[in-house]
Amino acid sequence: MISSITGKLEMVSFDSAIVNVGGIGFQVFIPPVSLSKLGNTGTEIKLYTHFQVREDGLNLYGFTSLSELTLFKNLLSVSGLGPKLALTMISEMDIETLAAAIMSGNIDLLTAIRGIGKKTASRIVLELKDKLATSDILLPLSETSQENNDVVAALISLGYSTSEATRAVGNLPTDKSLSLEEKIKTALSQLRKD
Repeated sequence: MISSITGKLEMVSFDSAIVNVGGIGFQVFIPPVSLSKLGNTGTEIKLYTHFQVREDGLNLYGFTSLSELTLFKNLLSVSGLGPKLALTMISEMDIETLAAAIMSGNIDLLTAIRGIGKKTASRIVLELKDKLATSDILLPLSETSQENNDVVAALISLGYSTSEATRAVGNLPTDKSLSLEEKIKTALSQLRKD
C-alpha cells in the first residue's frame, strides 16, 4: 500500500517520527538506531515503509534502507514475532550481522538481543535461514560477516551489550588481512575509548 514516504521531518520521539507530507503528518515507527540518522527537524527525508493493518490499529513502519525494510518484513513472517521485537532486533544489531547470525544459525548471538530466548531464536533460524540466503536485496553471508559475527559474540561474552558490540564491529577497518584476534583487540580498544 504505502511503500515509501518523502516529506519534512516534524518531530522525533524515542520510537517514531512525524513526517509531514503535503500538510498531513504521518506517524512512522522507526528503529531507534535509525532515528539518529534522520537529521534535524525541518529537513526533507525519505523512508521505505511497511503499512500494517491489524484489528487494533493501523501502523506505518519506516526504514532508511531497502535492506532494513526487507529484513523487517522477513522477521514479521516468523510466527509469534511482532513488529516491536523486530524493530528491537534491527536496532540492537546491524542488519548484516543480524542476517549473518540467522543464516549461520548462531543462536547464542541472537539470544543476546533483548526479548529473544532460545526457542524464539531457533524458530527465527528455522523459518528464515534459507529465505535470507536467497534474498537478492540482503547481502549473502560472506566470510567477513561470519568473522564479524564471531567478534560480536566474543565481545558479548566479555560483558558488552549487543548494541555496543555491533557498533564496535561496524567501526572496524575493512582490512581483510586482520585476524580474528586482531579484530577483537581493535574492537576492545575502541570500546575502552568510548
